[in-house]
Amino acid sequence: MAPPPRRLTLQWLHCRLPTGGNCLATKKDFMDRASGILLHPTSFPSLGGIGDFGPAAHQFVDFLASARQRLWQILPLGPVGIGNSPYSAISAFAGNPLLISLERLAERGWIDRGRLATLSAPGDRVDYERVRVLKTPLLIEAATNFLRRASVSDHARYEQFCREQAWWLEDFVVFGALRQRFQGRSWNCWPRDFAARDSDTLARLREQEAPALDAARVLQFAFFEQWRALRAHCRRCGIRIIGDVAIFVSFDSADVWCHPDIFQLNQDLNPDVVAGVPPDAFSATGQRWGNPLYRWDALERRGFDWWVQRMRWTLAACDIVRLDHFRGFEAYWEIPATEPTAVRGRWVKGPCDSLFAVLRRELGGLPFIAEDLGFITEEVHELRRRLGIPGMRVLQFGFGDPGAHIYLPHRFEQNTVAYTGTHDNDTTLGWWRSQASDRERHDAGIYLGADDTNAPWAFLRAAMSSVARYAVAPLQDALALGSEARMNVPSLADGNWTWRYQPGVLTGDLAARLAALAEVTDRDPLGSAGCGPCPGEASEDFAA
Repeated sequence: MAPPPRRLTLQWLHCRLPTGGNCLATKKDFMDRASGILLHPTSFPSLGGIGDFGPAAHQFVDFLASARQRLWQILPLGPVGIGNSPYSAISAFAGNPLLISLERLAERGWIDRGRLATLSAPGDRVDYERVRVLKTPLLIEAATNFLRRASVSDHARYEQFCREQAWWLEDFVVFGALRQRFQGRSWNCWPRDFAARDSDTLARLREQEAPALDAARVLQFAFFEQWRALRAHCRRCGIRIIGDVAIFVSFDSADVWCHPDIFQLNQDLNPDVVAGVPPDAFSATGQRWGNPLYRWDALERRGFDWWVQRMRWTLAACDIVRLDHFRGFEAYWEIPATEPTAVRGRWVKGPCDSLFAVLRRELGGLPFIAEDLGFITEEVHELRRRLGIPGMRVLQFGFGDPGAHIYLPHRFEQNTVAYTGTHDNDTTLGWWRSQASDRERHDAGIYLGADDTNAPWAFLRAAMSSVARYAVAPLQDALALGSEARMNVPSLADGNWTWRYQPGVLTGDLAARLAALAEVTDRDPLGSAGCGPCPGEASEDFAA
């Protein structure tokens, strides 16, 4: 199989900085002290049962600007797979169509506004199955309408998108059509000629499924146009977006189906070994994630081309990237695929500096954040330091045991991102009420002055007043919400990724409180400048 092209054309998604630079973070980006909010777009109180890139998203950006928060951290934006997790996407490049705003499409004439009457009003939880049943037919209807009656200029932009993104788009839409044809079964369970990508078989499929493939292309176009417009709004407001990339991809994904040669698969196209982490104090059997592992030697011979593509594409859509499970780049836990648990695994050396040397050369820098939580060896710390990538420190982890004090501000180094908690943690209030031990609450009270009435903001103040270059808090902590607002419980198979905030909670008082804290902790490098026009910005997109 021929390797994918090394160089990508990203002009379509390009969003220039006010200074005329490109979307890659510059050295100065990592010198400014800044703070921000962690919130995934599914959590917006949008019409239709799930957050999207419509009015609520733009209002959130306005709130960040008024609160003088200069960072917005999100989770992966891909089309979700198992458990509706953004970390189990069926593509490393495509966008999740459920995040497309039908309201914006209606404003542009893709669909009659009256057709949106069936959509549910904003609620406090995402019911993914209900959202798919109600929203997907309307998205397909809108895509079909676009193909029939789009203006000449809109259709020309769509055709440009298809040409420039064909390197991932064509395989993705075919993969989606086959998932539909085979009732969502994993690609390795399809008939052999489809699983093995027989060229004649796929050519016939493209003819048979042409309308569905066209609609899928249009929806990807709509997704990235709306994201581009939202990101341009962030730029005008001086807000940088922190994206997220999982080191491993799902086995049942377009990526593995298209590129089996870069994954450790056998002749039957099944994984030989899978990813996970070994047993520890939290799990006697470890964690068997099941993701296929890379053939790093084959990737290195190809100049790590797939990883260069992945990171360049991600950095065309955001400013900084959090690398999930950074530990796996130094060494990863390899589990035989036949093993039911992670116990009988072994550590295998990862690509280390060789991958990042190529990424630095190809991307012009390493605008990354290393997720280096949990048991991390000195070799991993040394790799991160050599690369100059900031690590993460989560305040919730810092109490109870003296060995945990590396997560407390007096142990921070400047090249760090401080968090009150992450998407995998309980909210700070939930942790305080039900997760923390008496010793942890006692120590947090001594260290932060935290108590039953002020714990979330005591943690938030500590993160923002620390020496860490960046400080980030989940929106739930700024709102002082309890466990009912938790985003993810890692050991829970179902029910995660559903939390949404309610309309009206982003008040002026909350923005003023955050703004005052940002000012006194020197985390507002742009001053009080609000949203304004971005020099060199493209004219209004059809879905803006």
